[in-house]
Amino acid sequence: MTHACAPAAACTVGWVIVELGAGNARDISHRALVMGILNRTPDSFYDNGRFWSFDDFLNLAERHMRQGADILDVGGARAGPGPEVTLAEELERTCEAVDALRRRFDVPVAIDTFRGEVARAAFVVGACIGNDTSGFADPTYLPACAEHAAAVVATHVRLGPRIPDPAPSYRDLVGEVGTFLGVRAARAEAAGIPPNRIMIDAGLDLGKTPAMSAALLRESDQLLGLGYPVLLSASNKGFLGELVDAAVDDRAQATWAAHALGVGLGCRILRSHDVLGARRVADVMASLLETRAGVAA
Repeated sequence: MTHACAPAAACTVGWVIVELGAGNARDISHRALVMGILNRTPDSFYDNGRFWSFDDFLNLAERHMRQGADILDVGGARAGPGPEVTLAEELERTCEAVDALRRRFDVPVAIDTFRGEVARAAFVVGACIGNDTSGFADPTYLPACAEHAAAVVATHVRLGPRIPDPAPSYRDLVGEVGTFLGVRAARAEAAGIPPNRIMIDAGLDLGKTPAMSAALLRESDQLLGLGYPVLLSASNKGFLGELVDAAVDDRAQATWAAHALGVGLGCRILRSHDVLGARRVADVMASLLETRAGVAA
């Protein structure tokens, strides 16, 4: 299924079903899903280890659920540059966490990793989405997802996760990002993953300057033509701080604005630190888009 929208207009993506793992189908025609971020890292750019203890991690997960999370996203290594995280460390950080979440909550769990071995281990204990910031660079990643009937997120990155990229350059930013994501989604299909289990993410701030990330957000609708649900990961990111001259702990309103614009342009999964804020944005936008499309409230 493909979609096209006029760049200047708020748009809906038509009748679209996304499957968050086998048998977990969601209608995202108008209502965006909220993916609550759960970091199992001591050095995340946003919370800087505030929820590193396991009790604090679980308390945050409970708060996300109370506030309306549709998906919980667990990561054991930050996407940006930082100290090395070995395979053993990442497995230790994430597998126990995924298992604990699946025992406590009836909600899809995503594993945020670029390592196929970590994804496979997380699927064994209950994760059902592979959220990969490398664009499936690890050749074992997609086979692991297919084997466990998991959904996947293909993310654009210019060099790779955790690799410094201080001076990124593109001849055609939106076109190159779209081409990259189209190729990666095609690889996922070739590996046996159905199209309705494939999501795409422009990778804001991953190998992009703040101006580039802002441009990609403004052009989010250009990705709809690839035919896959678009995930927006803008929450509290540096490009928003640049736009409003705000520190990382003062970007809530900027994030809400980014989410509203993204949903208006067709993004249907909001990856967020602030589940309550994202949930309210998604619900208000769903009501407006349904009304605009003539759908009874």
